Amino acid sequence: MSEFVESLRSVWGLWLMVVFLGIVFWAFRPGNKDRFQSYGDIPLRDDDDKERQNGSR
Repeated sequence: MSEFVESLRSVWGLWLMVVFLGIVFWAFRPGNKDRFQSYGDIPLRDDDDKERQNGSR
């Protein structure tokens, strides 16, 4: 039973490392730069711009 727990620990650590590296790769991929830049600009947008985009005015 202790061998199973030991192997489970190593597999769990490996799985978490793979997930972490996958998230880092996805976040820093050059194709995501424009999307993240537009998401970062959301708080700086003017309320009038939002109304114009939605056709309210």
